[in-house]
Amino acid sequence: MSRIVAENISSADTSNNSSQYFQPSLELIAGELSTSTGPSPTLGQLLKHVGDARKEATGDETPVHEVLVNVTEPRPIPFVLSFNNLTYSVKVPRKMALPGFFRRRGGSASADAAVIGNPLAAGDSYFTRTKTLLNNISGEARDGEILAVLGASGSGKSTLIDALANRIAKGSLKGNVTLNGEALESRMLKVISAYVMQDDLLFPMLTVEETLMFAAEFRLPRTLSKSKKKMRVQALIDQLGLRNAAKTVIGDEGHRGVSGGERRRVSIGIDIIHDPIILFLDEPTSGLDSTSAFMVVKVLQRIAQSGSIVVMSIHQPSYRILGLLDRLIFLSRGHTVYSGSPTNLPLYFSEFGYPIPENENKTEFALDLIRELEGSPGGTKSLVEFNKSWQSMKHTRDSEPDELGLSLKEAISASISRGKLVPGATNDINSSSMVPTFANPFWKEMVVLSKRSILNSRRMPELFGTRLAAVLVTGFILATVFWQLDNSPKGVQERLGFFAFAMSTTYYTCADALPVFLQERYIFMRETAYNAYRRLSYVISNALVALPGLIFLSFAFAMATFWAVGLDGGLSGFLFYFLMMFASFWSGSSFVTFLSGVVPHVMLGYTIVVAILAYFLLFSGFFINRDRIPVYWIWFHYLSLVKYPYEAVLQNEFENPTKCFVRGIQIFDNSPLGVVTPAMKVRLLQSLSNTLGMRITSSTCLTTGLDILKQEGITDLSKWNCLLITVAWGFLFRILFYFSLLLGSKNKRS
Repeated sequence: MSRIVAENISSADTSNNSSQYFQPSLELIAGELSTSTGPSPTLGQLLKHVGDARKEATGDETPVHEVLVNVTEPRPIPFVLSFNNLTYSVKVPRKMALPGFFRRRGGSASADAAVIGNPLAAGDSYFTRTKTLLNNISGEARDGEILAVLGASGSGKSTLIDALANRIAKGSLKGNVTLNGEALESRMLKVISAYVMQDDLLFPMLTVEETLMFAAEFRLPRTLSKSKKKMRVQALIDQLGLRNAAKTVIGDEGHRGVSGGERRRVSIGIDIIHDPIILFLDEPTSGLDSTSAFMVVKVLQRIAQSGSIVVMSIHQPSYRILGLLDRLIFLSRGHTVYSGSPTNLPLYFSEFGYPIPENENKTEFALDLIRELEGSPGGTKSLVEFNKSWQSMKHTRDSEPDELGLSLKEAISASISRGKLVPGATNDINSSSMVPTFANPFWKEMVVLSKRSILNSRRMPELFGTRLAAVLVTGFILATVFWQLDNSPKGVQERLGFFAFAMSTTYYTCADALPVFLQERYIFMRETAYNAYRRLSYVISNALVALPGLIFLSFAFAMATFWAVGLDGGLSGFLFYFLMMFASFWSGSSFVTFLSGVVPHVMLGYTIVVAILAYFLLFSGFFINRDRIPVYWIWFHYLSLVKYPYEAVLQNEFENPTKCFVRGIQIFDNSPLGVVTPAMKVRLLQSLSNTLGMRITSSTCLTTGLDILKQEGITDLSKWNCLLITVAWGFLFRILFYFSLLLGSKNKRS
């Protein structure tokens, strides 16, 4: 291990300024660490030696990482992860067979008998049956070793990894999982372990170095200086063999980036940045070629040798990968058919009666035999029973006193003293908070999350550019269609139409925020599952990062439409119009963000957004006044997000009591008499004056802005109250977004 780490560092790109300080320490590391009589050092010890060499070369007296014990002393095995009698069952829908008279002639009635005649098993019903995914699985994993779980698809590999990683809801899993003989609390396990998912969930526009640096900011405590975190990242890049790709973006379908094997190693790197004691991986070699898969498992071997427990599932390892594995568990339909060292496989299957040919891959032979037995009438029952007898004989032969003798707290304390970078941990075993829940305070998480979001946005300017273009095009069309509206009755109707369309448009243009969280959902779930940061930090940083863009969009739309349409109010009217636009964008963005936390699919989310916004517009008061809405639908009027901005801008436009919109003969414009000649309108107006007993001339004001507001039923709330309510809607949806994350991202099987 020591030689491998030294070779990795020495092969680093010496032109990279960030790694120049590694060069003077190569001989020191290779010499001192290779002479160690104990197992391979942790990354914390590697950093210490690098720091010592850097201090001698540069005169820097700042210690890199303090190691409290002599690294050359032999180290006892401090961690043993044991699991006993793990059993997990789920309810699955029962395939219902049609009654016999509906089937074709000659059909068997056995299916009917299975459902109707035979008694149901315990816990079953006529519509569901119980399927056992894990059946009394037992075993152990030790630090310094790799435990690999093998089996065909559907054998229970991923389920077992989830069970060990506490990703199955409490109460559903039977059996127990212990570390050093003590039951693992969920809070403790989250901090001292990491889980690498089968899919590579990474931000495509961040480089490898940036991705690992952000992981370090989240998982390493703020008591570590920025320079030490950078050194940790550089050491990890060398350990993962990613030096040549450090400055390359991750990439996706539209952007070329790192290779598949490098991407997988980055996924592993972000979860081991804090040097966890236990590392779980769900098929880390899936989808990789043989060379890339071997390199990934080689990295996992180094991680194990640094003092970690590595538990992984793997489908079918190659001969080279098999040589890196220390313990194997073969599963078949939830049962253990082999558990032990790879070296014992030939003897095991030979005693079972199926010797492995000399030139054949052991695991391939075993998996092929298991598949063959699964297809036989008796299934793998004989192999399961043979494994039980084999294990009992093995334990009888190999029974030795356990040399561990360390409690969990003592083992963690010893591990921290040796340089394991458990986030913010203290080696005081008497401390009640030996390992904190989160590595950093709330404000630090917000800063790092905001920085990452801004960097992602800068790398993809086309996203904001498209949104800005949509707003400007919409504003241009509205400005040219409603160009310089007059103060006639027709102008009033056109103003109402403009405001209704403009306010609803601000909400519809917010719909493009829907994919943002949907794309980050699984990254968020992975990061929060092991307490990289608080959910509240994510919600607040998400809102803060969105504000500058919303302000810019609001100002652009207000500038494009206010004076072009000829709206009233001057500078103060424009400022309120801009504030109302910003409040609309804010509430619309918050509403769509909340939906993205509830709806798991983009297309379904768009359908729901468009439908709900259409209902909001329908009940806003434009198509039908509040007084005319049926009583059983009036509640929707007050829930409409469009109602409050619409009423606010109408009041901003028509609140001037001295401004007239209907004078004299204009009273006939919106009636069938609007087509008669002006002279006839004057005579009709004189007749109307005589009838009413009051003098009405062509210049008499008949309708002011306040009259229009009364006609539209806008009398309850002032424009400032409407503004505040709109802003409050935005905050409410952000709070609901937080609770949707809190309840919907448990990331556990039921």
